[in-house]
Amino acid sequence: MLLEADRQIRMSVSVTTRPMRPGEIDGTDYRFTDAETFAEMADAGEFLEWAEVFGNHYGTPQAEISEGLSQGQDFLFDIDWQGAQQLSQRMRDDVVRVFLLPPSLAELRRRLTGRGTDSADVIDARMARAQSEISHWDGYDYVVVNDDIEACFGKVRQILEAERQRRTRQTGLISFVNELMKPEG
Repeated sequence: MLLEADRQIRMSVSVTTRPMRPGEIDGTDYRFTDAETFAEMADAGEFLEWAEVFGNHYGTPQAEISEGLSQGQDFLFDIDWQGAQQLSQRMRDDVVRVFLLPPSLAELRRRLTGRGTDSADVIDARMARAQSEISHWDGYDYVVVNDDIEACFGKVRQILEAERQRRTRQTGLISFVNELMKPEG
C-alpha cells in the first residue's frame, strides 16, 4: 500500500539463497542466488546487512541503496530485528525503524496460514521466530499494531511524513534558508 501511494519510496530488493516461490520474479521480489555467490558477496562487503533466516541467507545490497539515497529516493525494508540493527548501525540517521505488531499471536497464525505459501512446520517455525522478534520491539523508533490495515497504513504514512520533515532530511534546505537571509535590495 505504501509503495503504491508514494512514488518517492521503493522496496529494497534483498538477495537470497532461498528457492523462488511460485509467482515470484527474480529482481522484483528478491534477487535469487546460490550460497557460494552469497558468501562471496558478504565477504566482499557488498551488503548493508545480512542474516540467516530459516536456513536461507538474506542480504541488502549496499550499492543500490546508496545510489538511490543519493538521488533522494526512500527505501522500504522488510527485515528482521537483527537486520534492522545492522542497518541502523551502518546507516545511522538515514534509518527510521518501524515495528509492526500483530494484534495477537492467534491472528498472526491465521494470517500466515491464510497465505497458503508455507507448510504447517514452516508456520510453526515462523510463529516461534515471531515471538523472538517481538521481544525486540523496544529497539525500534516506532511501534504500530496492525489490527486494522487502513489504520495501520495511516499511522505508517504519518511517521514517514513526519520523518521527511526533519531538518536533517530536507535536501536543499541550507541553500534555501541562505537565500532567505540575504539582504533585500
